[in-house]
Amino acid sequence: MFMESLSVHPMKTLLSPGPIRLFPAIRDRSRWEALPEGRKQSIREAASFYQKMEYPILKATQFMAFSKTNSRTAWEDPYFARRRKLIAAVLDICLRGAGQDLDEVVDGIWMICEETSWVLSAHNVDGEAFSGAVLPDVDNPVIDLFAAQTGMILSLILELLSDELDAVSPLIRRRMEREMELRILQPFERRDDFWWMGVVRQDLNNWTPWIVSNVMLTAVVLIRDPGRLANILTRSCRMLDRYLACMPEDGGCDEGAAYWGMAGGALLDCLDLLERVSDGKLTFWNHEKIRGILLYPSRVWIAGRWFVNFADCDAAPDMYGERLRFAGHKIGSPEMIALGSAYPDDASRLLADTPQFWRILNALFSPPEPETAFAPPADLCLESLQLRILRRAGTTLVCKGGSNGDSHNHNDVGSFMLYDQGEPIIIDAGNMVYTRKTFSEERYTLWNTRSMYHNVPLIGGTEQAAGREYAAAETQYLPDGLCCDIAGAYPAEADIIRAYRSFRLEKNGTASLKDEIRLKQEKPVTWVFLLRNEPTVDGNEVCSGGWRIVPSQRLKIETEEIPVTDRRMARNYPGSLWRVLLTADAAKQHSLQFTLRSGTLPSSL
Repeated sequence: MFMESLSVHPMKTLLSPGPIRLFPAIRDRSRWEALPEGRKQSIREAASFYQKMEYPILKATQFMAFSKTNSRTAWEDPYFARRRKLIAAVLDICLRGAGQDLDEVVDGIWMICEETSWVLSAHNVDGEAFSGAVLPDVDNPVIDLFAAQTGMILSLILELLSDELDAVSPLIRRRMEREMELRILQPFERRDDFWWMGVVRQDLNNWTPWIVSNVMLTAVVLIRDPGRLANILTRSCRMLDRYLACMPEDGGCDEGAAYWGMAGGALLDCLDLLERVSDGKLTFWNHEKIRGILLYPSRVWIAGRWFVNFADCDAAPDMYGERLRFAGHKIGSPEMIALGSAYPDDASRLLADTPQFWRILNALFSPPEPETAFAPPADLCLESLQLRILRRAGTTLVCKGGSNGDSHNHNDVGSFMLYDQGEPIIIDAGNMVYTRKTFSEERYTLWNTRSMYHNVPLIGGTEQAAGREYAAAETQYLPDGLCCDIAGAYPAEADIIRAYRSFRLEKNGTASLKDEIRLKQEKPVTWVFLLRNEPTVDGNEVCSGGWRIVPSQRLKIETEEIPVTDRRMARNYPGSLWRVLLTADAAKQHSLQFTLRSGTLPSSL
């Protein structure tokens, strides 16, 4: 798509003449002073918070902790804290105006330039594969998500404060430009073996647009040679074409809404930059696949702070409101505009993320918009994900077929979630803090990724297996539900002939789940339900959160409390989750229906 357009109109002919300014420098006082008072206050609060802390020290042993103890946070916590403190100091200076003491800004810049590498310890990848090195190689710079993001942060600091930094010492700018050249721009231009470039591998994910967007921004700010800038932007577009080739036509993101900011949202950043640097001549907002990708968050929103959260997706992710609204305006989607209006443009909140300086500045300088509401559609199918969302009488049923080969996969073929008035009842636990295990051969030793902690059956104690070949078959989208055969999601030792699963949601909000399971030999089957609220057992029924799980035959019922000790999961589900297991005796055939109904509905329904 991108390269097809550039074959007719080469990038060099589209670039705006002269320097390209993305945001107002500190000396543009009218722009900074015109910021809404609420946004100014959020900058003051962030600055006050980070002024109380010293820039953290980054030690070699903290980097090595990933290889030695599986810890990512030993390096990542101080790494990101440095960048948050620096951004807060820059924003504070810009808000207060020229002539301020720049010591805190200069210290942060110099410390980051002195880092041996900008790569995270978990991403110390040389070319296509993890190098296994416990420390980074200063002579072999790696571009990962956050090396690229660091380049973006430093380049935007130059855009805002270049004259002020030069007044302290021209060596500061020279050092910043040198490090961005050696660590970001030159490796991007000269190497093809980073897997996210799409040359050595074609199975791309959020890494491609996320890295490319930050490299593009760094190039736009730093490079004054139009020919070189055109070459880097063209190279970027070629990588984005490879990424788009991996994306389904309907824009479904198998990494979930929490990853949209780094996937579809990062693609949005690229589109935004291309439009800005070409004075509006290079735009792709009407392309159907682009529209589908950008619309994805509004399609998988449940209510309030809740989103569909299969795979490594947080159940209640913090979204970039300005980016949602910006996408909505560009593609003419009132739903995206309304969804974005629910997330305030608060520098303190945005700094708590990885952080994204580009998006903080976009949020600060975007026009204020009133919060509005929208009603999501009653029915939705995203066939690329085999995902079905239904809403009836205040009940939302989310169910899927799919495969166990998704990016950030959990073994969850045939799983589902249930919400009442927008609040979670039957859930997916979602994501946890990443460790070395998360993206290793030990991934499925983590409880939150295993099928035995999702709303799918255990066959004689056998769980689903990981891999794209373990998938649903015969998936059908019905007017009131979804059905599929999930037998293929289990390994051969499960001895399954057929496991036909169907979901229904009635007009009155009552849901049903029916399984028809045929086995080669007699085995017990255990149905698992992961619940947000503590359950009680009432005879042969399970009660939780004002809802009842009613099986069509008597089963053995066990309940298990799962204290949420992981800090990332606790942001979504503080306290405990509960797992309910309902087991049928060994048999070759199991035919069973569960009725899921609100306790306020008559039991005869």
